[in-house]
Amino acid sequence: MQRRYEKLLSRHLWQSQQIAIVVGPRQVGKTASVRLAAGDHVYFSWERLEDRRRLLAAAGALAADLGLGRPGQDSARVIFDGMQSHRRWQRLVEEFLRGCAVPVHIAVTGTTEQVSPHQSLYRMHPLSVAELIGTQIDVRGPARPLRPPADGFAQLLRFGGFPEPFLRASTRFSNRWRQQHNQLFRQDLRERMQIQQVDQAEVLRELLAGLAGQPLNYSSLAQQIGTSVDTVRRWIDLLERQFFCFTVRPWLNGVPKSLRQQPKLYLYDWSQISAAPERRQNLVASHLLKAVHWWTDVGLGTFQLCYLRDKTKRAVDFVVIRDGQPWFLVQVGSSGRQISAALRYFHGLLATSHAFQVSFDLGYLEQDCFTLRDAALVPATTLLSQLA
Repeated sequence: MQRRYEKLLSRHLWQSQQIAIVVGPRQVGKTASVRLAAGDHVYFSWERLEDRRRLLAAAGALAADLGLGRPGQDSARVIFDGMQSHRRWQRLVEEFLRGCAVPVHIAVTGTTEQVSPHQSLYRMHPLSVAELIGTQIDVRGPARPLRPPADGFAQLLRFGGFPEPFLRASTRFSNRWRQQHNQLFRQDLRERMQIQQVDQAEVLRELLAGLAGQPLNYSSLAQQIGTSVDTVRRWIDLLERQFFCFTVRPWLNGVPKSLRQQPKLYLYDWSQISAAPERRQNLVASHLLKAVHWWTDVGLGTFQLCYLRDKTKRAVDFVVIRDGQPWFLVQVGSSGRQISAALRYFHGLLATSHAFQVSFDLGYLEQDCFTLRDAALVPATTLLSQLA
C-alpha cells in the first residue's frame, strides 16, 4: 500500500541536496517508500554481501563505474539501504559523493536518529487512522476529520500498524510475522551488544512489553534481570534507538508540586499488549508521537510529547508541546462520559488551546476537535483521523 511518506520523500529526493535520513522500525516500509519516491535510482543494500563488498573496497570509484557523470546527465538519486548499521557509513557515503560528477540526491535508511547539519531527518511510523483513510495533511497542522472504514479502526487496534500484519488481518499470520520480526530484532541486538548480554536484553524486552503506559522502575527491572540500574538504562536507550519502544517524559514547567517522575514507556507495536485499556492508551500514544514527529520533520515547528502528574496525584496521559509551550492535552478515558477533573485542572492551569478526553466507546462524529476550546469528550476515531 502507498504510504504518505512517499510524496514527502519524493519532493526531497528531487529537490534537496541534503542527505535524507529515513529511520523507523524494521518492516515499517522504509525501503519500499524510499524506492518508490526516488523513481529511477541506484540502489545499495548493506545487507547484500556484494554491495557491502563494493562499498568497503572502493566507494569512491563506484560513481564512475555506475556512470554517474556521463555527458547529458543532470542529476541522479542514490539509496543506501540499511547503512546505519555500519558505524562508519557516513565516511563511505562521503567517499561515494566525491566520485560523482553530477548532483546526487541521496537517501540513507536505518534505525538511528543521529543526523548532522547537512542531513534531513524523516521518521517513519506504523500505519495510523489518518494514513489509513488517506487524510490530506494540512501544512498548518491538524487536518479536518474523516470517517475511517467500518472495520479499519478495529483492525488497526487488533493487528497493529505494521503494514504486513495489518493488511493480512490474520491472527496466524500476525503470530508468524512477530516471530520473524523478533528474530531480526535479536540479530540487530547481537550486532550492538556483547553476546552474553543479548539473552538478558531479550528478557528486558519481554518485561517492557508488559509495562506499556507505566512509569519505568529501573531498580525493579535491574533486579529482575540481574544487572545494574545503569545497564538497564543503557539497554532501554538501545531499545528506543532500535524502535522497539519509546518513552514519554513528564512536563514540569508551570506545574506546581510537579513530580520528577520516570518516563512512561510505550511500544511501536501495540498489538503485543493484551490488556484492552493499555493497548488503547498505547495506540493513542503512538498516533500522537507520529504527529509530533511529522509536524517537526516537515518544518511546522518543534514538537514534543510529554505527560503531566503532580504530588496530589492529578495526572493527564499526554500533553503536546509546540515550540516550548503546552498546546493540547489528551486523556484516554474509560467507558464513562464524565470529563476528568485533572484534565480540566491542567487545561486551566497551563492555558492550553485544547483538552481532549478520548473515548473508544463513542462512534465517529463529524466534528473538528481543534475548534473546541473547553475540555471536551471526543471519539477516538475523530481525533486520530486529524493527526498524521
